[in-house]
Amino acid sequence: MFLDGDEWAARFKNFRHEAWRLEALPQYLMPQEEEELRAFRAGKRIDPHTVTSSYADRLRRQAAEGRPQGRVHIVTRPLSEYLRFEFSRYYTVHALAGENIRILDVTEGPNPLAGVQDFWMFDRSEVVLMNYEPDGRQINRQVYEGDPAPFIEYQRIAVEASVPFEEYVKGIDV
Repeated sequence: MFLDGDEWAARFKNFRHEAWRLEALPQYLMPQEEEELRAFRAGKRIDPHTVTSSYADRLRRQAAEGRPQGRVHIVTRPLSEYLRFEFSRYYTVHALAGENIRILDVTEGPNPLAGVQDFWMFDRSEVVLMNYEPDGRQINRQVYEGDPAPFIEYQRIAVEASVPFEEYVKGIDV
């Protein structure tokens, strides 16, 4: 089953314990980010403490309800332009709002999750595969019909091998 619109949004509204994501690409080409990416390229930076968004509001609400959201992003250095943009525009804001963001830098070592595609996991029971073109354009979101156990293990490995976002970006000009 493929998810879009209200069916996709319902996953974030209805999870009970945890929403978690693995990101493995150096860029995502999302139409809704184009204007902000152009501003970033032009040198415009934001104060993450003053940004408001419905996404950040939802993260705060979920954290207060004891329903955290987290992710691990696998990266290599030098960081792509998109990752520098994502770190400064989204990750900093979302971490301040309560999302547990971690970074797995595989520049100097093997990637323990090589070949694992992007996915979201809800309550460790439902997995949604995030299908992308190699350039980061989203193809679709597909509910995984199999046993979630391998994805629970991918999460364990990713969290264990990564560092908190705030620690990773200390001293980096994003």
